[in-house]
Amino acid sequence: MKKLLFLISLLLLIIFECLRVYLIMPMPGSQQFNSIELAYFLGVNKWGIRLIGYAIVIFSGLLFFNNPTRKDKIVIGILTAVYFTVFYVFTFQMEADKMFYQPTKLTMASLSNNKIPSKKLVIGVVVDSLAKAYPIQLIGYHHQVVDTFNGIPVMVTYCTVCRTGRVFSPMVNGKQEIFRLVGMDHFNAMFEDSRTKSWWRQATGECIAGPLKGYRLTELRSEQVSLAAWSRKHPSTWVMQPDTIFKEKFEKMDTYDKGKSKGALTKRDSSSWSAKSWVLGVQIGDSYKTYDWNILAKQRLVEDSFATKPILILIESDTASFHTYNRNMAGQVLHFQKKSDTIMDLNTRSLWNFDGVCINGKLKDSVLQQVNSYQEFLHSWEYFHPSSKRFAVK
Repeated sequence: MKKLLFLISLLLLIIFECLRVYLIMPMPGSQQFNSIELAYFLGVNKWGIRLIGYAIVIFSGLLFFNNPTRKDKIVIGILTAVYFTVFYVFTFQMEADKMFYQPTKLTMASLSNNKIPSKKLVIGVVVDSLAKAYPIQLIGYHHQVVDTFNGIPVMVTYCTVCRTGRVFSPMVNGKQEIFRLVGMDHFNAMFEDSRTKSWWRQATGECIAGPLKGYRLTELRSEQVSLAAWSRKHPSTWVMQPDTIFKEKFEKMDTYDKGKSKGALTKRDSSSWSAKSWVLGVQIGDSYKTYDWNILAKQRLVEDSFATKPILILIESDTASFHTYNRNMAGQVLHFQKKSDTIMDLNTRSLWNFDGVCINGKLKDSVLQQVNSYQEFLHSWEYFHPSSKRFAVK
């Protein structure tokens, strides 16, 4: 009985170390379960569970070791070695924040000193009239970068497995929170706050486990476009530069922008309506709609209406930069068509640029209102926005 208790307790410790990480990392089958509560319990109580397990192992071991056989010693030695190996690997190598690190120094450069190629995709943010751009190749590795805009803290996040770029205010209950990457939930990056140890979903900013469950971070407006498109609109922008310590990590992400990653989790499926297909998700209030990226890239101008708003989706000639606007201008619903490198509204024959600004005609200097839209993998957008309806070409 003593021998059995010792062996079972040691085996359970091994299983615990594996399960704790398995449930929150992208391993075979792990992201298919709705197991966030179990994962959270194991994660926040890991040292309590370990101490109980160690106590049982030591107590039963002391009794058992009075007269162990040679075979028993071998089995004990193997299981003990397995446990410490598993403990080391899953604690110091496979936890998310041991695989993806924050920049040792956040360096921003003006366009004149920038070293990021203009074709690279960025997450562009404007806060307090200050524009900054964060290359996806860089923040895709870091997963989050915390910056300040004239003293205002901003958290820029990205999940490469979902292709989701989101920008949040890190303020929680009036205080700036510090987050660490803790793992994944249904393939989406998950953060843990330092004060309450609650877990937060990157795609929505929602707290999904812990004392703050149900709380949402305030999302800040952002755009995913090429650096060339962003700097055209914001010539005074600052651009995040690579931290040379992570040079090899960034090089592995070089083809991610174009969906040509080597890994199955981050590589694009160029077909339509597959799990890893690119889509554009559009949000108006609590209403959502899904647009096939292949159709958008081919047509480059798509008009639609939902949630009582007429919208315009534009894809630039680089087939990477996208914009979504409200077509309602002073009570008049505008209809557009492509005209060379500009677009023209059929109502007034005015010319507009891709930044939503009328550059010539009756409506000159008018600006279209931006609508929240995101390019992501289909599996991500539809899982986290289950009510989203798919756009059908008429």
